Amino acid sequence: MLKLLWILVPAWCFFAWQPHRPAVNIWLAGDSTMQPYDTSRTPQRGWGQELSCFFDNDVIIKNKARGGRSTKTFMNEGLWKQIIDSVNPGDWVFIQFGHNDHSSKPERHTSPEQYQENLRKMVTDVLEKKAHPVLLTPIAMRTFDRNGQYYDGHGSYPDKVRKLAEIMHIPIIDLDKLFGESISRLGDERSKLFFMNFGPGIYPSFPNGDDDNTHLREPGARYVALLTVKEIQRLDLKDLVKHIRLNQENAISKIYQEIYHLP
Repeated sequence: MLKLLWILVPAWCFFAWQPHRPAVNIWLAGDSTMQPYDTSRTPQRGWGQELSCFFDNDVIIKNKARGGRSTKTFMNEGLWKQIIDSVNPGDWVFIQFGHNDHSSKPERHTSPEQYQENLRKMVTDVLEKKAHPVLLTPIAMRTFDRNGQYYDGHGSYPDKVRKLAEIMHIPIIDLDKLFGESISRLGDERSKLFFMNFGPGIYPSFPNGDDDNTHLREPGARYVALLTVKEIQRLDLKDLVKHIRLNQENAISKIYQEIYHLP
């Protein structure tokens, strides 16, 4: 079944990536959990680089996420300005930070309150361009206690996103909650399949293995992208829903249900 997954997905994605004149732009602003990676050099994937597999040729994903960035550094380094200067009316801007905002590194760290204010500014900037902002909570990490019980490792930061979305009446995709529920159902050991957590001798670029419980491998990245698309459908985000390739449940979704027994 796993072999079938890797056979079907690349072939299916190939058709989604054919060159075209895009009708809809989706900009992605975020950190290393969202950014694209060189697939020839590392098994690590950002969920944003898998997103185009679930849309037709009238959508283009402009993935501007960058590793190690918090809301503070993304703005201070001019990365946000590069996006907002290029956004056109009617574009969509997906905003997901948090992993580095609660980092202990002072150059990245923002308090929960400042994190919320930085997100507020980003949303306001997008609205001023007559574009569509979407807030996303940071993706859940693989965090289990000594008793094998999953817990949320992000503290109060996801709640700041939820509250801001409520105040500003902005769509929110709660990947902290949704992905966390999936990790919890899979359990301590099986959830490693999603993450850069594996033993030695599997990947040439990681001869000694890895034990990273934040960053994703291909199954995890594609599953988070699938969760995102299903939320776009549930929220009925106009101009996006009609371009989704999930009608009648495509092969990728069915395979994941069989392998991971997830709804």
